[in-house]
Amino acid sequence: MGRELAIALFVDPFAVMNAIGLVAFALVGATKAIREEFDLFGVAVVGLVTAFAGGATRDILVNRVPLALQSPVEIALGVFGVALAIGVSVALESADDHPITLVSDAVGLAAFTTTGAIVATGVGVSGFGVVTIATINAVGGGAFADILLDRSPFILLEDFYASCAVLGGGTYWVVTLLGGSGSVAAAICAAVTVGTRIAAVTYGWTLPTAQVLRTSA
Repeated sequence: MGRELAIALFVDPFAVMNAIGLVAFALVGATKAIREEFDLFGVAVVGLVTAFAGGATRDILVNRVPLALQSPVEIALGVFGVALAIGVSVALESADDHPITLVSDAVGLAAFTTTGAIVATGVGVSGFGVVTIATINAVGGGAFADILLDRSPFILLEDFYASCAVLGGGTYWVVTLLGGSGSVAAAICAAVTVGTRIAAVTYGWTLPTAQVLRTSA
């Protein structure tokens, strides 16, 4: 299975990362809605928004019709992620804090950072553009989901989350700038993003707030 995934990654890294990201983020978003006791329709809406909003924003920025409006396969993957979330919530208590959800979130972040970087590089934007679009693709869905959940987007708070996407997107750009192939850049980008996110969760990494800086001054 691992060998087949590796081969697929080098054949079409966008398709592989996009599929992984859609399922993972639909699961994460739906799990958050379940925690807030949304009904099943609400769970589906939040899950699908988490999966698709970042990619749709990415596509609008590069002047193309969002893939979610073109491919029924994309919708099917999102629905599958929502169904997984419901199944996990039935089987487990506090599913939103379970390692399955936390790892899915890290994997989805890495996958969507990579797809954003691939698309941005393909349309020929600058290095800053690559990092920006990769980050928006990765965290946009979660930000929209938080608005639906009636709370401030957590990517704007002190959690070390969007920073992982910035690092991953920057890594993709540097690797391609040095002559690396798109497949190699995609693999390294995903590894950097998921690695830093898991490390942040494990070791409690956060970014300082202005209040902390003022107190320590």
